[in-house]
Amino acid sequence: MRTFKMQNTLLLQVSSSLFWGDVIGWTVSLLSLQTLKMRVWLLFALCLAGGALAAPTEEEAVVEEVVTEEPVAEETEVGTNPVQIEVGEFDEALEIPEDSADENPCLEHHCKKGKVCEVDEGNTPMCVCQDPTSCPAAEGAFEHVCGTDNKTYDTSCHFFATKCTLEGTKKGHKLHLDYVGPCKFIEACLDSELNEFPLRMRDWLKNVLVTLFQRDEDHNLLTEKQKLRVKKIFENEKRLQAGDYSLDLLAHDFQKNYNMYIFPVHWQFGQLDQHPADGYLTHTELSPLRAPLIPMEHCTTRFFEECDADGDKYIALEEWAACFGIKEQDVDNDLII
Repeated sequence: MRTFKMQNTLLLQVSSSLFWGDVIGWTVSLLSLQTLKMRVWLLFALCLAGGALAAPTEEEAVVEEVVTEEPVAEETEVGTNPVQIEVGEFDEALEIPEDSADENPCLEHHCKKGKVCEVDEGNTPMCVCQDPTSCPAAEGAFEHVCGTDNKTYDTSCHFFATKCTLEGTKKGHKLHLDYVGPCKFIEACLDSELNEFPLRMRDWLKNVLVTLFQRDEDHNLLTEKQKLRVKKIFENEKRLQAGDYSLDLLAHDFQKNYNMYIFPVHWQFGQLDQHPADGYLTHTELSPLRAPLIPMEHCTTRFFEECDADGDKYIALEEWAACFGIKEQDVDNDLII
């Protein structure tokens, strides 16, 4: 069974209490390859279970959220998306100090990534491209991001500021943030490897929901309707417990207990479809799941590309469900709770 790979053995260890929504700390340690797989899935659970995912209001560009390995000192509210919190500084323009004499109209004027607010002669706020040299210096290699130009940028701030300066040009139109981390060689995804991806993902989604149900209590990580759906899965004696299983066993369980996987696949779609919630996934909406995964799972890009069966740059619920093996007659918009 092929598992996720890293370039070296310095890996993220995420505290198990993160399922409660509290970002207590990230530590670097030596882990086995099997443990890495579970940690990666755990991190994705946080991206999806924290409510609406943060995403920029860019055009149909491929824009990714950046997950850093830097330890987080302060605690966060239960149910908050930890990815959004850790990179919140990348979602906003540079902090603008409040004027002592007159109110600064930029204080409540939001600019998309790569731009900052300035006032014109009439004291009207407007967004202009940020100077890349004004971005804070990277505190470590973990802040690097890779662009589709195969160039490593010090931070996402440097990347989006650079992209902004290229707006209106052919190069700028083609430049998108590809994945988190420095650029590296990513091997081609074979057909046999691509078929393994949904097997692991389906099993992970089911176990994420079960875990959230067990630990939710009064933290509102799941809605009441979602809890009712997951409760049926949790109480089913035929449920395959969380573990590291062979692909053959995962495939067999999907056939035997097919109904357990229908809601988790719909749930993930609903968690990603937030900006706006229109029944379609854009590259931007996929970014919280896609960007951290690419450096470790080389079939990620191909999987998402092939989910877009009609090639219109949008993944409809029907296309998404088909990617995970859900039958057409079982696709139900009412399950997007």
